[in-house]
Amino acid sequence: MLTLQQWLNQTTLPRNEARMLLQQITGYTRAQLITHDTEILSVTQLNALNQLAQRRTQGEPMAYILGEREFYGRTFRVSPAVLIPRPETEHLLETALFRLPTHGILWDMGTGSGIIAITAALERSDATVYASDISPDALAIAQQNATILGANIQFAQGSWFAAAHAFRLPVDKVHILVSNPPYIENYDPHLTQGDLRFEPQTALTDFADGLQHIREIAHHAPDYLHENGYLLLEHGYDQATAVQHILRENGFVDVQTLPDLAGLDRVTLGQITT
Repeated sequence: MLTLQQWLNQTTLPRNEARMLLQQITGYTRAQLITHDTEILSVTQLNALNQLAQRRTQGEPMAYILGEREFYGRTFRVSPAVLIPRPETEHLLETALFRLPTHGILWDMGTGSGIIAITAALERSDATVYASDISPDALAIAQQNATILGANIQFAQGSWFAAAHAFRLPVDKVHILVSNPPYIENYDPHLTQGDLRFEPQTALTDFADGLQHIREIAHHAPDYLHENGYLLLEHGYDQATAVQHILRENGFVDVQTLPDLAGLDRVTLGQITT
């Protein structure tokens, strides 16, 4: 039999992670963990807690263990069916919001947990927001998040532009087309390291040179973008030059790459003017 404090003292997990697991099992806030630190854990609680701790010790991401992750000040449900939201994607979102006109249309392609589409809809209630994903499991998570957070999103399942048929989305109407596609090159050693080991591989890599999906999106995007509309793509830190070239090849102008908060190339965008 252990108290909350005794369990904290004996676990090998980092203290912050251990507290998060205790909150998950007890339902207490961080402050309540302190005021209830002499409370004895039940057998059920202790077993559940040790199981979560074992998963973490084996490297499973905290986001999957807890079933949620914060993004842009809101809590989103996540599961191994979707990528874990990362701070650098907030830069992609802010870039999209800055260029989205009043009453504009935004399409988040490959939405995953829905963080971009849902946040855009909540930050800009005047906008019409579409979100699509090829994975039905990912789409289910995104729809749950939209319901919980009260976001008005039109969802559809489909691979890239195939979803336009489900939306009945006419051509030349989208003001902002935004995507964080699978861009990691096949056999990149990062795929076998850290959190990436547990995330859906099809959402991380194209199993080729990392640019296959970006080429497809850039090729078809001009058909759906409104005049003066933008395509915004998140990509790897070393892919900016290649992505810029792909956008220019497909008729985009004013192509530029923006760094993230760490100073790494992260978002490349271009505009269609005709």
